Amino acid sequence: MSTKELRERRSRALAPAYELFYDDPVHLVRGEGVWLFDNDGRRYLDCYNNVPSVGHCHPRVVEAIVAQARLLNTHTRYLHENVVKLGERLGTKFAGKLGACWFVCTGTEANDLATQIARTVTGRQGMLVGEGCYHGNSDLVLKLSTSSYPAKDRPDWLAAATAPDTYRGPYRAGSEPGGEEVLAERYADSVADCVAELAERGHQPAAMLVDSSWDDNGLFVPPRGYLARAASIVREAGGLFIADEVQAGYCRLGDTWWGHERYDVVPDLVVLGKPMGGGHPVAAVVSTPEIAAAFGERVDYFNTFGGNPVSAAAALAVLDVIDEEGLLKNAHDVGQHLGRGLAQLAKEHSIIGDVRGAGLFWGIDLVSDRESRQPVQRAETKRVVSAICREGVLTGIMGTHGNVIKIRPPLPFSRENADHALEVIDGCLRALSH
Repeated sequence: MSTKELRERRSRALAPAYELFYDDPVHLVRGEGVWLFDNDGRRYLDCYNNVPSVGHCHPRVVEAIVAQARLLNTHTRYLHENVVKLGERLGTKFAGKLGACWFVCTGTEANDLATQIARTVTGRQGMLVGEGCYHGNSDLVLKLSTSSYPAKDRPDWLAAATAPDTYRGPYRAGSEPGGEEVLAERYADSVADCVAELAERGHQPAAMLVDSSWDDNGLFVPPRGYLARAASIVREAGGLFIADEVQAGYCRLGDTWWGHERYDVVPDLVVLGKPMGGGHPVAAVVSTPEIAAAFGERVDYFNTFGGNPVSAAAALAVLDVIDEEGLLKNAHDVGQHLGRGLAQLAKEHSIIGDVRGAGLFWGIDLVSDRESRQPVQRAETKRVVSAICREGVLTGIMGTHGNVIKIRPPLPFSRENADHALEVIDGCLRALSH
């Protein structure tokens, strides 16, 4: 079937809220490693998808899913070794006492559950998040996603701290005497202001929820010390600290398994999602035995598909592949190479105002004027990523202004893949500038 025919069928069968990427939508039929293939057999380098974290259709993950599906798939109210083993294996990846697991299907469910846990354990309702964040789309979690609706519609139990944007934010790199430490203090002051703001409305904080890649904001690299200060402020006020690792986790940022580790913070709760199953829907909340026990005394939590044996088999295979194929080191090494290449592009193209990121997660901040740092319109960003797509490389768009090109490939991404992507991006920016 042609792409045009399938698009017409889709418009009749699916609700119109669904979005398609690119000016000319891509009709994909197969994936292998870092490559995707369309219905005409054309190959695309995937620089966008972190869901297939260890590569599209990795044989180990596929075989694990098929083998377990042939035997049994049920839920966590029966004993099954896969589910127990997954909890044990995840526990070895965290510092401190983290290791008590609840399994769910999506990052949205995990953030919803983590919020419920924090509220139940603390007996409070107030929540702190970052300005311009996204954490999912359930009724509760959508309210926590300040990028998704007007500020005037926020509930009175929610307060949003200024995001640690040292490029375009109120406190910028190089602008404050004292460097990163002072910047960290300035942005952490906003967290303290949020605690006070909640108190004025009659609420105390149950928790602060933070995506440690600041993905939807535009991928920020906060001043060192900021996250630890923010967590300390919330804890001193009696709240918990929740790390949303749906984006930053599973080695994405290159140096560590989890984003919060980069900032020397041990959360009270950790949320896992997208990359956990290598393409299969599985997610989790991880906490301490004490918090888990306190929640369990009050709530008998159950999720029909969360923690099913097939999902657990997929998640175990992902852990095996990451460790055995050295994908954390690969994310670090290739990420450094990719970062250097992007920095060189920024020197050659005036439309690039900033390049930021780590490991295999980078953002190219497009501007209409470097001096004022004025972001380009989202339509212009879409024009650029659509041009890159036509040349066989898939990227995405992120950021509060819709002006940041997202580069977030599967973890097996190689130096050769990076060089190819850089060459295509360079060529497209040159062509569009003329």
